[in-house]
Amino acid sequence: MNKQIAGWDIGGAHVKLALLDESGHVQTVAQQACPLWKGVDFLHGTLADLAGRFDLQDCRHAVTMTGELVDCFTSREQGVNAIVQAVCEQFNAEQVLVFAGLRGFLPVAKIQPADCMDIASANWLASLLWVAKRLPNALFVDIGSTTSDILLIENHQLKVQGFTDYRRLVSGELVYTGIVRTAVMAIAQEAEFNGQQMGLMAEYFATMADVYRLTGDLNEAHDQSDTADGTEKSISASARRLSRLTGYEHSENDHSLWLAFAKHLKAKQTHKISQACVRQLQRAETRSAIKVVGAGVGRFLARDIAFELGIDYLDFTDLLPTTDKTQAIDAADCAPAAAVAYLAGGFG
Repeated sequence: MNKQIAGWDIGGAHVKLALLDESGHVQTVAQQACPLWKGVDFLHGTLADLAGRFDLQDCRHAVTMTGELVDCFTSREQGVNAIVQAVCEQFNAEQVLVFAGLRGFLPVAKIQPADCMDIASANWLASLLWVAKRLPNALFVDIGSTTSDILLIENHQLKVQGFTDYRRLVSGELVYTGIVRTAVMAIAQEAEFNGQQMGLMAEYFATMADVYRLTGDLNEAHDQSDTADGTEKSISASARRLSRLTGYEHSENDHSLWLAFAKHLKAKQTHKISQACVRQLQRAETRSAIKVVGAGVGRFLARDIAFELGIDYLDFTDLLPTTDKTQAIDAADCAPAAAVAYLAGGFG
């Protein structure tokens, strides 16, 4: 039997893939936009596209997800079942294992309705379990395009307060903010602009991708979502979208003004995530031994936060046996996909 393992993280906006060889080395990592909220046909198309790009038919497949919560599904159970079915229609169902959190992996044939809540939105737990195998003490910070997970590990044990989206929002372990898709109006209702404090327009005029295009932090390969106005992803267009929040007329000659505004908005989002990190660190009994492990397309913020807090930083890729860090998309960008592949393969 071919021992290659394809790890899948199927979200509401992207599908992420990590392909391991029989030695546990990352062969391929990919992320593709998939607006699942528009309908499950988009997932079928994305899976087919990725299967066409890579030789996956003889692989074992380990699947985790968050996409079951999107608008086109009326319940998590319906969403889980639809996602699993889509994977099985593309690949051999007997080769598919579905991650069910602390219960491990379930063969498709054994999934029951009661299992769906363990399967739903468990991708963060796969990443955390893998980090806990590799490090005794860590604050795992996965900052993605849409959300941020902030989770504590001590003595190789998960110090988790909540296992559902609801409980994790309550505990602050899930912070619903990301560096691409989050609307700027969700980050700031007031801001400093043009030398004064002011209110901002609460309209979907711009996203945080516009902010990070201006600051130069956004990797073009990570920039897979539509802009707020559906136009181009240039620096000038990003500045124009940000200008609409202020009511100040945009001019091509005012680049320094919009760059300063973008840096201010970046600081606001960084502070929000930093405060969530501090909240989790306050629970730690061994803070001096903790390292921040950064993952996700926005982990440059995790690195900056670790520096500001005086804590050593490790990249998620540093915990993998080997991985190519020169690619536009790497294993840390798709940490849950890599994690489920490693866990399903029994790599220690």
